[in-house]
This record gives sequence, structure tokens and C-alpha cells, in this order.
Amino acid sequence: MLYWFFMRTLGPVARHRFKPVAEGLQNIPRTGGGIIAANHLAVIDDALLPLTCPRMIHFMGKAEYFEGKGIKGKFKKWWFTSVGVFPVDRSGGSKSLGALEHAREIIEEGHLFGIHIEGTRSPDGRLYKGHTGAARLALETGCPIIPAAIIGSRELQKPGQVIPGKGHSKVIYGEPIEVEKTPSDEVTHERLRELTDEITRRIQAMSGQEYVPEYAQVVKQQMKEEQDVLDSAGAEAAADLEREHE
Repeated sequence: MLYWFFMRTLGPVARHRFKPVAEGLQNIPRTGGGIIAANHLAVIDDALLPLTCPRMIHFMGKAEYFEGKGIKGKFKKWWFTSVGVFPVDRSGGSKSLGALEHAREIIEEGHLFGIHIEGTRSPDGRLYKGHTGAARLALETGCPIIPAAIIGSRELQKPGQVIPGKGHSKVIYGEPIEVEKTPSDEVTHERLRELTDEITRRIQAMSGQEYVPEYAQVVKQQMKEEQDVLDSAGAEAAADLEREHE
């Protein structure tokens, strides 16, 4: 109920600011479970999908969003829970699998589940290698995957920008990828990779992004390490100059 309350009260404000256009709405099943698998360019992507989709979408959210202290922490937890977001521990292992299990329950109950297959926001606007979580959920539940391309959100909200600017955006919903329900012990890594790459190809065809066959998290870590080296070198150079002037 709160999801639709917020959509009706805050939605018009967001639509006025982001001017989202939706294409391919006929590809979203009217009933039954399904997976909306999208690219990820900015924080506001998780607003653009609900703003353009006629059905409620459930999302995963970083566990940190639900662990804050005090009034602010309690408000964030209430807010995310109210709009259909549930926590996922991104450290991996059994904790991450628990979130996938919850997502499977949502799909089997006949709802839509939204996921960004890159696992994190693109560091530079390109499309990165997809993780196999969406493929596994689809195969184990037999639900369709609807690839979705988000366009323009990075221009509205640059990396590190808290309040997004005004402008135009678009979400294109592609034709569903139908899969056959498969027992979990028969789901192979090869099949997961094949299906994930197919989702990625469809998103790329709609978004026009350059594809990078690396995980975004790995590239982000490399970029951070390179920046740390540059910062360290700059600090040393500054210290040398200071010593020369003593």
C-alpha cells in the first residue's frame, strides 16, 4: 500500500524532474512472476524503473541501508521496507544466497523482481559483465526475464552527486526471454553464463553502451588503487617541495 502511496504522491514530482519515457511496456507480463534485469548507471535508476513500470517491482538493497542507528537509521529502514526493498549482504557466500532465496519467494508469489545484473553502478557509463543471479532465479522459477535499458540517468546524476539534476531519461523494456524451469541441481555454470550474456547483449542493443567483459566491481577496485597511488605520489611530491623550501 505504501509503495503505491509514494508513487502517487512523490511520483509526479519525480516525473517532472526526470521526465522518464517508457518504451516496450507491452513486454511486461500483466500477471505472474518475472525478473526486470537492467543496467545500472545512477542511484536514481531504482526510481526510474518503478516510475515507468505499471506493476510494483521489488528490489534488493545494500544491507547497510537497514543497519543505521538512531532516528535516521530507523527511517531509512522503514522507507526501504515500505517501497519493496529488502536487504542483501554483498559480502557473498550464504548471506548473499539468503537474499536470492527471498527473491525467489517473491517471484513464486507472482510478483516482479528488479535486479541490476552488473551488481553495482557502472564506473564510467559503459556496460559491464553481468552476474548470474538473475539467470539462476529465472531457471529455478521458470519465470521470464525482461531486459531493461536505462538511458540518461547518468547525465542527471553524476557519480558522487547526491541531488539529481533535471532532464530527460528513458527506460526501454525488451522482449521477454522465456526460460524453462530447471531443478537447481541441474543448473550448470555454462547455462548460467550463457543466459546472463544473452541478457547483457539485449540490454546493450537497446542502450547503445560500450560493453566491457569485466565485472564492474573489479574495475572500480582497480580505479581506486590507481587513484590511491596517484594520491600517495602527490603527497610525497608535496612533502619533497616543502622540505626543499625549509
